[in-house]
Amino acid sequence: MSTSSAAIRIRPRAALVIAMAAFLGVVAFFWPFLVAPGKFGSNYAPPLIFGVLLVIVLAVVISEISEGGINSKALAMLGVLSAVNAAIRPLGAGTAGIETVFFILVLAGRVYGPGFGFTLGCTSLFASALITGGVGPWMPYQMFGCAFVGMLGGFLPRATGRREIALLAVYGSLSGYLFGFLLNLSFWPFSLDPNSSIAYLPGLPFTEQFQRYLAFDLATSLGWDTGRAVTNLVAITLAGPAVLTVFRRAARKARFQAPIRFAGRDASPDGTAG
Repeated sequence: MSTSSAAIRIRPRAALVIAMAAFLGVVAFFWPFLVAPGKFGSNYAPPLIFGVLLVIVLAVVISEISEGGINSKALAMLGVLSAVNAAIRPLGAGTAGIETVFFILVLAGRVYGPGFGFTLGCTSLFASALITGGVGPWMPYQMFGCAFVGMLGGFLPRATGRREIALLAVYGSLSGYLFGFLLNLSFWPFSLDPNSSIAYLPGLPFTEQFQRYLAFDLATSLGWDTGRAVTNLVAITLAGPAVLTVFRRAARKARFQAPIRFAGRDASPDGTAG
């Protein structure tokens, strides 16, 4: 679905802020390839600093959107879907990689657009962390990992019927691996003995460093990510058609992009002042 066909469109200024937030998120995830641990006083300073920046940028994004890029009806939809995701996430709780939160992100990003999907990913994980007590230095990474999943769902190409469900199911499956790939970057530099062949070693060339990370990701996370990918595939295949129908019906009834006009109390039925 192209951005022009999204049910909820975001103004250029808000889109620019979201793009900046996404860029900062990429930098935060890939910091081990850019900055060596210890440069800012301790091993844990770089990810924590990036995490604080991510939360600040998220606040700016929401402020921009609420200023007018998304109207009150769309904000209500954002709140409802964030609450739903926060409520269903504990059903899987990540056991054996089973995650129940991603398929709604994919489908909402598909219907309501990449900007909405990005923000929903952040707000869903934030609400879930508050409910489950999962607040910690890992939370910003989880928020923006889900934000990328929702955002990329809004950029998928056009398709209809079974082709659309197949497209979303494949993307949902791949997003399970993408999320794990990104989240592992947040702790990889601190989790292994430096003598290990898959450990992070500051100063190595990017290609060798990246090969070490790929080996680490495959050795420690492949099974977990596969559980997440299978969950997304099954959930979208089975529930996707019904959920897409509900989302699109809600978008039509809410008329998110319709301008709001207020008529004067003395206006006549034809719209002219009495």
